[in-house]
Amino acid sequence: MKWQYATFTKFVVPVDVKISSFGKWIAYTIKRIIPEQNKTIKQIVLQQLQSGDKIYLSEETFKPKFSKDEKHLAYLKKLDKEVCLVVTELDHFTSKEVVKKESIVDFEWFEDNKHIALWTAKKRNDEDLYFEERLPVWFDGKGFLDNQIDVISIVNVENLQVVEEFFDRNIVKILCWKNSVVYTAADEKNPFTIFTIVQYSNSEKKEILKNVGLIACDVEGSKLVLYGRESKPELFLHDYVYMYENGKLICLTDKYGLNNTGHVSLEIWAADGESSPKISNGCVYFKSGCGGKVLLERISLQTLQKETLLDEGVVTTFDVSRNGKAVCVFVNDQNPAEVYLIDGKEIRKITQLNTDVASKLVFRKMNQFEYRSFDGMKIEGWYLKPDKTPAPCIVFVHGGPKGAYGYVPYFLGQLLIEEGFYVLYTNPRGSDNYSEEFALLVKERTGKEDFQDIMKAVEWIREHEQITDFGITGISYGGFMTNWAITQTDLFKAAVSENGISYWFTSYAFSDIGFWFDKSLIGEQPLENRNYRELSPIFFAKNVTTPILLIHSLEDYRCPLDQSLMFYTVLKDLGKEAYIAIFKKGAHSHSVQASYSHRLKRYKLIVEFFKQKLLEKKEKFDLDKALKD
Repeated sequence: MKWQYATFTKFVVPVDVKISSFGKWIAYTIKRIIPEQNKTIKQIVLQQLQSGDKIYLSEETFKPKFSKDEKHLAYLKKLDKEVCLVVTELDHFTSKEVVKKESIVDFEWFEDNKHIALWTAKKRNDEDLYFEERLPVWFDGKGFLDNQIDVISIVNVENLQVVEEFFDRNIVKILCWKNSVVYTAADEKNPFTIFTIVQYSNSEKKEILKNVGLIACDVEGSKLVLYGRESKPELFLHDYVYMYENGKLICLTDKYGLNNTGHVSLEIWAADGESSPKISNGCVYFKSGCGGKVLLERISLQTLQKETLLDEGVVTTFDVSRNGKAVCVFVNDQNPAEVYLIDGKEIRKITQLNTDVASKLVFRKMNQFEYRSFDGMKIEGWYLKPDKTPAPCIVFVHGGPKGAYGYVPYFLGQLLIEEGFYVLYTNPRGSDNYSEEFALLVKERTGKEDFQDIMKAVEWIREHEQITDFGITGISYGGFMTNWAITQTDLFKAAVSENGISYWFTSYAFSDIGFWFDKSLIGEQPLENRNYRELSPIFFAKNVTTPILLIHSLEDYRCPLDQSLMFYTVLKDLGKEAYIAIFKKGAHSHSVQASYSHRLKRYKLIVEFFKQKLLEKKEKFDLDKALKD
């Protein structure tokens, strides 16, 4: 079977996984596409580990969490206009709806197994207007925040009563610690680098740690586990794992130098959010970004020795039982995502969600290579090779800039290989999963040395393979770099820029995160800083000779539509060959979160644009041909 545009609908993707306290049960959420209904369904699968018996909960269920005594499973169920918190008793499989809300952000079980801390968001909800008095005004995937307040309700799951309720702003994580709620609140002006950790008990709030770069993520006994940095003056610093006990804070993983929130671009295999460190049975479990891999590791609190549990690919999400069994979702370039159990030294695949479809497809190997950039710096890259050569090559640039490519079966890459293209991936300076110094090298210099790193990868593959022409593409920072590349060189004969930046000043002022992210990346004082002009592709538009297709989603508040629309307008006004496709719905992550028809058309636009420009040598892009069935 060939990789085709609709092949992505054949895959069932596990996006969340949980294990009960004593390892009797696992629950995982699967995501599958129903093309006939143009929708994506999430559904929880409950499985007994010993027998392997499975129970499928109803559709539109997600975020499973076991009670501490593993007698109950709580989860969310999407209704027409609300989200319902449901609790299922596991001995007899009776369920009850606990509460319905317009939106539920998260929830956690208390140790007594009778109460749940429920986190919801409350907006002004005036029928005629939004009102705001702080930043940001909107947030990607959420829309206008409308003076949002975070509400924590303590709910008794037996009598369905709200026992207590309190409010705060900018909450990013909640935990239940003994009889209290511990939550992390972000600083309003520096929401990703400064946090305060608060303990709420008996109607009183007590600050545990104030103005730190840490997020509290798990508890066991008197131990509180956190991740981040004790002080985080720079956004692009690595995150490490910490433990707080009896007023003492120690870092567990800094000596290893790997980013413990490291990740790689996952494309269709993306999980539902990041998995934070877990503590269990005298060990702390965590992920470590390492080049093109994301490892599952643990460290003993007694010996402080680290052990790698799973490597040779990417761990997307994981959980740990109280007796040290770990479950995770794992993917590599030769295998689609599945759920695995790690019990001692044994690693066992629990699911066979994609075995049938994978057996009919050829997963092209990510051919790894290393090269020296212009200044001698070592850079890692990968490429996919088509069956017939010579052939044109499409250069992919990841998001971030602190993102990374790695050992993942990228669907778009597999499509391009089937059509006769080479595909090149590279992790230039600024990428994640290498040293912290490497990640910081693009600060106030994005588009400079990182661009040269990419061009050196182009030189390398041109020397080692039979390449006819080059195209370039990327999303977010990759979209910026695509825009930038075609203003700096005429090497590329076709470009597809998705949700990318063209003008850093309007990004600073318009993006949901621009008021702190762009100042960290491009520089402080945007009104005076020359970087906001000198690093913006739009001011070099007169240099463009490359045909470009700009793709943007209307509901992207991370890299808003103005970025592509402005670049398109300037290019067209200068007489350049430019096209723009604006999807009417979809946030910044529209490439993996949008509807079936949206994603299908996106794949067709990208592949067909490169086919028409690099293989068929068409003078004008034919949209009707690209979108035909």
